[in-house]
Amino acid sequence: MQPIDAFIVGVPKAGTTWLANTMSQHPQIQISDPKEPNIVSSHKGTFDRILMEPNWLDYENYFTKNGLRIDASVHTFACPLSPKRIFNKIPDMKFILCLREPISRTISHWNMVRDTKSDIENNVDWSDFSIAWSDDRLKSSSLYGQCMERWLEYFSIDNFLIIDSNHMRNEPNKILSQVENFLNLNSHNYIINLQKHANSASDRRPLTKLGKLFRRAFSNIPKTIKKPIVNKLQSIDLNIYSMPIISGKPKIRKVNKNYYKICSSIVINDLKKFEKLTNYSTAHWITEINQYSSDSNQIS
Repeated sequence: MQPIDAFIVGVPKAGTTWLANTMSQHPQIQISDPKEPNIVSSHKGTFDRILMEPNWLDYENYFTKNGLRIDASVHTFACPLSPKRIFNKIPDMKFILCLREPISRTISHWNMVRDTKSDIENNVDWSDFSIAWSDDRLKSSSLYGQCMERWLEYFSIDNFLIIDSNHMRNEPNKILSQVENFLNLNSHNYIINLQKHANSASDRRPLTKLGKLFRRAFSNIPKTIKKPIVNKLQSIDLNIYSMPIISGKPKIRKVNKNYYKICSSIVINDLKKFEKLTNYSTAHWITEINQYSSDSNQIS
């Protein structure tokens, strides 16, 4: 048995969490637990970078059932080391690539980092958008053409199913059917809930003093005890940190059109490269970028 059969890759804030959890309903599929084991990629999240070679045997710790094994480590796509690592091990690997209009994705990712204060925890200050954009740990995930160029050095474009997160939201059953065909699976009748596992800004609420104490205490519980609790909460899509006594109201931030002006030139040129490499039309994203550049909108 090969350690892994397919990857859900893409970029943060492009619907991979919803897709992975919905696909897990299929009896022929098992999604890695947790969703992002981050075994192959040197990118272990937005900030962590570990260059150590992957231990493919570790996958045995993340799958407990029978079925097609799918790793949903989203940061794999932007990692420059992943294409060669995967090709050397499994040259016929299939990739479900979830993307979103790049600048709205960048802003949403940036807001998530600010809400969770993970920039401060990693000794970085991303409070200014232009500074955050200049950091490759944010920018690289939004340059789809640059990333895809590396992947196509090793894999054919036929190894990729490219999904726009807007299509996932507007036509979920059609997208799931495309995934089944791509993976050669039987059709399944999914329970569709677009709000469940959506990982939206409304779920990121600032912790109260009690919430911070609760999080500190919960982090000290041994993993063997904590994991069943976490799995149960995730199965019912309950975020205990969003409870009113533990957290306050979510922050709603206005998006300034200057954010788009900072990124638009680089991103539009990169989207043209992505389209040339893949034959996947990016015109709708370029149009959206030009529209947002001349107006201000709220993006979560």
